[in-house]
Parts: sequence; structure tokens; C-alpha cells
Amino acid sequence: MKIREILTRYWGYYSFRPMQEEVIQSVLSGKDSLALFPTGGGKSLCYQVPAMALEGLTLVVSPLIALMRDQVSALRERQIKADAIFSGMHPEEIHMIYSNAIHGGTKLLYVSPERLKTESFRENLPYLNIDLIAVDEAHCISQWGYDFRPPYREIAEIRDFIPRVPVLALTATATPRVVDDIMEQLRFAERNIFQRSFKRDNLTYVVLKEQDKLKRVERMVKNVGGSGIVYVRSRKKTVEYARMLSSMVSVDFYHAGLDMKERNQKQKNWMDGKTKLMVSTNAFGMGIDKPDVRYVVHMDVPDAIESYFQEAGRAGRDGKQSYATILYDQNDIERAKESLEQSYPKIEFIKKVYDALGNYFQIPLGSMQDRSFDMNVKDFADRYGWKTLDVFHALRFLEKDGYILVNNSLKNASRVFISESKETLYKFQLEYERYDRLIKVLLRSYSGLFTQYAFIDEKTIAQRADMEVDQVVKAMKFMQKQELLKYIPSSGKPQLTFTQPRLESQNVLISSENYHHRLEQDRERLDAMLSYLETNSKCRSQQLLAYFGESASVRCGKCDVCLRRNKVDMSRTVFDEIVKKIRPSLLKQELSEAELEKLLTVKEAKQLTSVLRFLADSNKIAKDGTKYTWKKPDE
Repeated sequence: MKIREILTRYWGYYSFRPMQEEVIQSVLSGKDSLALFPTGGGKSLCYQVPAMALEGLTLVVSPLIALMRDQVSALRERQIKADAIFSGMHPEEIHMIYSNAIHGGTKLLYVSPERLKTESFRENLPYLNIDLIAVDEAHCISQWGYDFRPPYREIAEIRDFIPRVPVLALTATATPRVVDDIMEQLRFAERNIFQRSFKRDNLTYVVLKEQDKLKRVERMVKNVGGSGIVYVRSRKKTVEYARMLSSMVSVDFYHAGLDMKERNQKQKNWMDGKTKLMVSTNAFGMGIDKPDVRYVVHMDVPDAIESYFQEAGRAGRDGKQSYATILYDQNDIERAKESLEQSYPKIEFIKKVYDALGNYFQIPLGSMQDRSFDMNVKDFADRYGWKTLDVFHALRFLEKDGYILVNNSLKNASRVFISESKETLYKFQLEYERYDRLIKVLLRSYSGLFTQYAFIDEKTIAQRADMEVDQVVKAMKFMQKQELLKYIPSSGKPQLTFTQPRLESQNVLISSENYHHRLEQDRERLDAMLSYLETNSKCRSQQLLAYFGESASVRCGKCDVCLRRNKVDMSRTVFDEIVKKIRPSLLKQELSEAELEKLLTVKEAKQLTSVLRFLADSNKIAKDGTKYTWKKPDE
């Protein structure tokens, strides 16, 4: 089947977005390829369409379990056979997924980078007919990237086992340095990049130094309307701000501490338009593709331009005018710097936490690989007399270095697989009539139950079957005892998985060089973010695009910087020429407007007043009486 036929048959589209078709053709011709598309640019289709065109299996490497689940669910709804293997799954479930993949029942198999090194994956790899390897969020492979994950560096090792299989790397956030590193680490045969501009003509970026942030958001809700996201750092603030805004708009809050059912319901209400505004930590948004988000507001300083750009990019995916706004004050800048330093606990402490995990869960040395445990971080921290936040950061390091995975309850949804034939199931329905309605609801609500485990929601099933939730759970467990199905209920709690056998703490390798390198890289990224906030003389869009290597872009004409410059009412060339002539002198000494006019042509001197007003509004110059000086960077 031709790729356009595949696109129409499975996705209902009649044409590709810009550059998608070129990437797909490159992949199908067997070339290693890098797709660098903006958030919402349609990266997934670049490997999903080839997967349907190729005879064998496409292996998708992704770091995010929630995203894997969302992708698999969406593909199954389109009658595409897809599966994912991740931590916390029952061994029997993993075995079944491998079996389906080996015998041709799967077109796309999603795994984490850590999974590639497990014994079970290596044992099954020779029998998997892999035609394509897709590496999603490929910036994670680079030590220069904002979300560097060491296990990503080892992805290329599987190319030794399947050397003729092409690799497709995909990312929405990569600087030129990271792009080069991705291709090197994945052993590209030759440089092959497909890059779309990150420019979003319909998205206006705004940065405002604001004391009363909530009032500013209220004005935005009133004037802009539509759906929106307000990002904050703390879970407590999500609740507080949502309550304060509730009189203006249908608002809800969202953070990683909510249980799975709450999060799913809140997300559904927002996607359906019942909730117009979501106040959230950065736990909200990954994998969500709501086209009509009119504004995204950051109430705290983001850690990096890469993460900000991705979150801001969730606005305006339908192509209509939208806004991405950062509200900050001087205290926010200081807090961001402090937060960065606190997020790097000492290496000795990280090793202590790893050792304590083994004792806490009573794990013998050399065992428990791929075993999952319910994890209460606060209880664990209290047990050893540590601060919860310090433990959280230590766990983050252990996870990034591939020793553990920490999954919240959203990723541990209940799962069901009907292990008997349709004939046996029918006989059961006749014999146990009281389960007939429940079984019919199951079969109508979830596809593929006879061939693979399906994620289910007991509350939804209960509503459709006119039952109580505890009745559904009890019935599922009874049918499992009758060996009719296999039921894995959600723990409803965060879980921690050891991705390799437990080691002695001295064998936990957290390189001091890598640790300090990573800290320095994060400092540089935060500095770039702060520079973006405080640079008031260059278009916001131009600043962001330049960070990602697009240096030839033009002013957007709509951001806060451009609007101030527009008031100057002169061309960019004239403005820049005047600034170029007066800046060196103002850096050396105080000068009056009359003295500055002598540095300019007669025509330029007539424009000087407007330029000085703009520079003062942008906080670039200071005025003392009739004299002007150029402010130093730290003023």
C-alpha cells in the first residue's frame, strides 16, 4: 500500500504536513534520518506511516511511559496493532507482548531505552523482524541536551545485532550542537536532517515583569478567552490559583500527586471543553494535543528555553492567534537559581539513597531486576530522616542513570486480558448470567481483549454496566479465579522499579565528571532562559529561534518587544544604526540628547528622541536629569 493510501485509510488525512513525506521516503529508502519538527508538527506520523508500509516491526524507543500508553491506545483505535513494554508490567504480560511481536501480531512496539539492555529483550531480539528503529525525544541522547538521559547513549548498541535497519531520530527541541551529537551517538551512516522552522506565526510570545500575576491572568482570561493552561511550580499553587480564578472561568487544577482516576477525569473534562482553564505543574501537557488552546501562561521562571518552548508550543495548534506569556519578578529569578542548586544533591547522598532503597524493600544483592514496588517517597524519606525534596532529586539522578524507574499511578492503570476462547466465554455467560452485562460492556468498550492486555478503567465500566466500582473489581477477581481472564488491578500508588539487579552502593556509578558537567550545562540553560526574560531590545520570536539555530528570522511585530519598538515608528535598519552609534559612548560616560545628536546624521538625529524613549522603556538606558547612560548587564 502506498504511503498516501495508508495516511488516508488509517488517519483520514489526504495530504501530509510539510516535510513529513520527505522524512517517510528517506526512511523507506533505508537511510538514517533526523526529523527536527516543532511541537505539534506531526513527528509521530513520520514513523507510524512507514511502520504500516514496511513488512516487519517498527521498534519505538521513548522515555515517557504515559506517552507510550497514549500512543498505543490511539493506534489501537485506528485498528493498528501496537504494544508497549514498560516497568510494572506482569512478567506474563511482557511474555505475551513479545510473543505477539515475534509472530507478526504487532506493527509498532514501544519500549524505554532501559528495556533494550534487559535480558528478556536481548533474548527476544533475534526473533523480532525489526525494519525500523524510531528514537523519540532524541535530544535525551545528548549530554548537551536539556533532558539528558545516560541510557539513551546506549541505544545504538542494538545496531550491532540488526546492522541493516535504519534509525529515525525525532525531537522538537534541539540546538545545533545537540543535533550533531544525536547523529554521532546513533551512528548515522551520513548526515541527514529534515528540519522545519520553529517559527509559529500565529503564536505571540510575551514576557512581563509583574507583581500582581493573578490579576494579569484574570485580564488574559477575560480578554483572550478560549482554553488555556497556567503553569506553576508547586502543587499547592495549582489548588490556590484554581480556587482564586473559579469565579471567572471553569477552572481545574492538575499535578502528579493526584490519583489516576482524578487525573484522567480532569484531563477528559479539559479536552472536552468542560474545563476552560487548567492550572498545573509541568505534569500536564505531554502527549496532549488540544488544538484550540488560546494561551499558555508561566507563573514561574522555566528551567530552560527548551522546556519552555515545548510547553508554550501547546498553544495555537489550530493555527489561530494565541499567546505564550511568562510572568516574573526579581524574586522568581533568585528562586530559580536556588532551585537549580538544590536539585543537585551530593553524589554520596545519591548512593546512600540507593542503598536505603534496597534495605527499605528488603532486596538481596544481585536480584529483583524489573521488579516493582509501591513507593511512598515521604514515608521513605521520614524513615531515614531525610528531606523529601532531597530524596526526590536523588531518585531523579538514579532514574536518569538507568538504575530505577519511578512511575506514578497514572502509568499503572488496571489491565485485562481474556485468556479463554470466545466459545468458552459464551458458555460462562450462559452459566453465570449475572456477569453477562459486565462482559458485554467489557467487549464493547475495549478492543483486542483476546490477543493482548488492554488498559481499563473500573469506574467507566461500572457506569456503563450500572454497577458499583467495588462490584466490578470483585467480579473481575472472580472471573480470574475461574481462569476466564487475567486481571491486573491498579495499585493506585506511585511505583519504583529496579531496572537492573541491586548493586552495592560503591558500584553505583555516578561519574563526578558527568555530574558536574550536567550541573554546568543546566546553569548555562538557566542563564539563557534568564537572558531571554531580561533582553528587551530584540523580538521574542527572534530570540527563541536564534537559540535553536535559526539566525535569519524576521521580527514577529506582535510580542511585547516589537510592540514597544513599533511605537518608535522607524525601520529596524535605522533603529539599529542609531543604537550602534550611541551605545559605545553611553557605556563610557553620561551624555545629554544634544551631545548624542552630534554622533548622528541630521536625519538620524530627528529620530533620536523616539529611540531614547524606547531604550528607556526597555530598561537598557538610565536617565539622570538630562543625562543618559547605558546600563550594565547586572544593573
